[in-house]
Amino acid sequence: MKFNEEEMLKFAEKLGRLLKAQDVIVLTGELGAGKTTFTKGLALGLDIHQMVKSPTYTIVRELEGRLPLYHMDVYRIGDDPDSFDLDDYLFGDGVSVIEWGEMLGTDLPQNYLEVVFDKYSPEIVNDKEREIVLKAHGKRYEELIETL
Repeated sequence: MKFNEEEMLKFAEKLGRLLKAQDVIVLTGELGAGKTTFTKGLALGLDIHQMVKSPTYTIVRELEGRLPLYHMDVYRIGDDPDSFDLDDYLFGDGVSVIEWGEMLGTDLPQNYLEVVFDKYSPEIVNDKEREIVLKAHGKRYEELIETL
């Protein structure tokens, strides 16, 4: 799928409206590929109207809406995923969105939706577009993709 920023926000908002407690969304892609922008759309779908910004230095930002949104950026934790209690968020009352989640490796749950961003795809004709691929890890996320 190819999106400009406005289209990406609308798509992510639609996805956000379908999310439920303990859903996990892993965002992967280059720096500046649109991970935080996508999270802004998810937040709108969760009826969150607070400012969404990357939690790069805080690791986790909690935002309140229809469901809590646990917005994580694990880029800086490196090889130490135990530096914060990931399970408290994954098995909590909200939705976990993990930027750079691929860095968690085996510490990721078995079931999650991976959203892969590519700003350098040959399909992209200008720097305002992003290619996005959804990868379901588990039945819940296969069904979620089908619904979209």
